[in-house]
Amino acid sequence: MGWDEFLVLWCAVWGAVALVGYGMSLAGVTKAQRTVRLTGRIKRVREPRHGGSRTGGISVVVSYRDPASGQEVTVTNDGERGEIITAAWEGREIGVSHPRGRPHAYRFSNTPDEPGRGLFWPGFALFLVYVGLVVLAAVDRGWPWALIGFGGPWAIVAAAHLPRTVRAKNDRLARLAAMDTVQGQVVAVLKDVSVDQDDGHTRTTITPVVSFTTREGTAVTAHCTSHLADPADAYGRHVTVHHTPADPADLTLDRAAEHRSEGHDVTVNVLVIVVLAATAVAGVAFL
Repeated sequence: MGWDEFLVLWCAVWGAVALVGYGMSLAGVTKAQRTVRLTGRIKRVREPRHGGSRTGGISVVVSYRDPASGQEVTVTNDGERGEIITAAWEGREIGVSHPRGRPHAYRFSNTPDEPGRGLFWPGFALFLVYVGLVVLAAVDRGWPWALIGFGGPWAIVAAAHLPRTVRAKNDRLARLAAMDTVQGQVVAVLKDVSVDQDDGHTRTTITPVVSFTTREGTAVTAHCTSHLADPADAYGRHVTVHHTPADPADLTLDRAAEHRSEGHDVTVNVLVIVVLAATAVAGVAFL
């Protein structure tokens, strides 16, 4: 089998996979569509133990209403339960999901999830078809077509994404400007040690935990992994916390540093567009 036949087979196989995936989505039988998604509310927050592990996140007790029975269910996030809860307070709404008919297999997310359509894997299969077509064009018609096929479409995608990146930056700057400032305290420093199985190198991860009370009287406990000097010795230290009034999980200890870093995504997006467009132009020039 030559390269042409192999690439045609590649595109056919992944194209069939994409069609099956999109068909399952239309029929409403994908895993995402068979997942029950609920909104839970944190009832109790357990303060992390100083010197403990950050594995599993902040320990919380969550309640939600079972749609089948109408009864209130109370669960914890002990063990492997989806996303790690890194900021918690009593009354916070979080997402709870479980496979249909298996409520014991519940998982958490930091925000309530919207119903999904299960299109990630079909989309990925379609991407592999696109890769195969680009390589096929390069094999049949010359390598410059690989530059055109790769650089051109992705430059368009990046350009289409740029306005959204700019809006996200502006929204973030507006949230930083509107943040409340309160005093908090580091109530625990968590320490995790892992060993690389290949070279035996030991890696230590330090995670300070800060506690603060909003102006509305909400007591918040949150992991704080940036903008804290000498985090290993921060236990008991008083700190200044800036947070979004509507969402205390959006917090920082250094608002000025966050403000300075907000332009990076836009800069990277523009550079990507320039590089991809130049790649496509180079391909055209080499034809």
